Amino acid sequence: MAHVFISSVIPAPIDKVWAKIRDFNGLPSWHPRMVRSEIEDGLPADRIGCVRKFELVSGATLREQLLTFSDIDRSVSYTILETPQPISNHKATLTLRPITDGDETYAEWCATFDAPAEEADKVAAGMGINVFQGGFNALKEHFAAKA
Repeated sequence: MAHVFISSVIPAPIDKVWAKIRDFNGLPSWHPRMVRSEIEDGLPADRIGCVRKFELVSGATLREQLLTFSDIDRSVSYTILETPQPISNHKATLTLRPITDGDETYAEWCATFDAPAEEADKVAAGMGINVFQGGFNALKEHFAAKA
């Protein structure tokens, strides 16, 4: 099983960062690789089990299902249902924690998945750099511009 773990410090209070990312359907509003998203069947974006279908800047389409969601823990977990990547048994979690010294936010995004041995490292690196770190970089830029 492949594992990806990326962490970062976002220069903003946790409540502001969570408000920006808590919408399971809101990836295009903060992540530069996502261009369009919709929740299938008209379900609320914070309902466990809802499925988001979104398009990447590359034109690829993915479907992901919300597994856990907590405003208290400021955490969301999801699984990929459909992707052009050669992966299965995917589970990812994005969690925010307060940094009280400086009123910033510690963010971590991790995932596990199965992939063919010859593809696992490449897929994990792309997920970590392009998706997870790319999202954190965009959040840092967004909040730095607001400071």
